[in-house]
Amino acid sequence: MTRNPARLRARTANVALSDAAQAGLHPLRLDGARDGLLYVPHSCSGSTPAPLVLSLHGAGGRAQHGIELLQRLADSSGFVVLAPDSRARTWDVITRGYGPDISFIDRALTETFRRCRISPTGIAIGGFSDGASYALSVGLANGELFRAVLAYSPGFAAPPVVEGDPEIFISHGTRDDVLPIDRCSRRIVQELRRGRRRVTFREFDGAHELPPAVAAEGVELFLKDTQACSG
Repeated sequence: MTRNPARLRARTANVALSDAAQAGLHPLRLDGARDGLLYVPHSCSGSTPAPLVLSLHGAGGRAQHGIELLQRLADSSGFVVLAPDSRARTWDVITRGYGPDISFIDRALTETFRRCRISPTGIAIGGFSDGASYALSVGLANGELFRAVLAYSPGFAAPPVVEGDPEIFISHGTRDDVLPIDRCSRRIVQELRRGRRRVTFREFDGAHELPPAVAAEGVELFLKDTQACSG
């Protein structure tokens, strides 16, 4: 069996709900220096299992950036957002290989499953820039956990193995001069489609950014077969 250093072991079935989170923004309180945030919209504070998006910030960012990426959509569309801090300035595989961030994300997911009733078939991973690269890499390596990957302006995908068959949404600005589209998303999409992955690719006229309509398109793809929170 091929070793998978990016494997996440947290599962809803393995965690008892013990401290139901109220609506709002909550610190994880798993680390004093670099922690993470959990956002629960009002529509997801009841007893119905909620969809969840694990949202990853870009290089130099913090958990708040991961929340801001999707908070308005969480309110309007009905899903919980978990946004961890990377252990260093950016995600581990970009600098030295899988390890510290995978371990912390596992802890963050377990804590989320303890606080929120999450649908086991309604979990996605997403991010912007370096966070999108990491979301693609970790999402493809954990396709049995994540039903969708939302990669907004990624630079690469480097899963150590590919497991499962998550739905993939990739977007990129045609005028991006930070991560140019030709050597980033267009190349990634070509490789994924060659491997017969399910990919929706959205190019837009813009720079290194995430237009609200493009963010919404990714979320809609994730939620199309998932029961969102309704209050």
